[in-house]
Amino acid sequence: MSVDKHLLEILVCPVTKTPVKLLAKDKLAILNREVDQGTVEYVDGSPVEGALEEALITEDGRTLYRVNGGIPVMLEEQGISAKQVPGW
Repeated sequence: MSVDKHLLEILVCPVTKTPVKLLAKDKLAILNREVDQGTVEYVDGSPVEGALEEALITEDGRTLYRVNGGIPVMLEEQGISAKQVPGW
């Protein structure tokens, strides 16, 4: 299930208020590879466990947010720094 397009138009990062967009599938595959290797953590320091179905990324490319069943998890402590993904 994908994020509703109307919802996506109004969503922003809860910290910076930067608009977000869907993460491209090729980038999602790279992110999930890193998640599988156990090298990705949420902002709160807890490990990201399990592949992400979808993700949102801030327009500045700094922060990612998990999407579960079409519902964005837009919690500050559940943000993922894009710096953790090699080559971004």
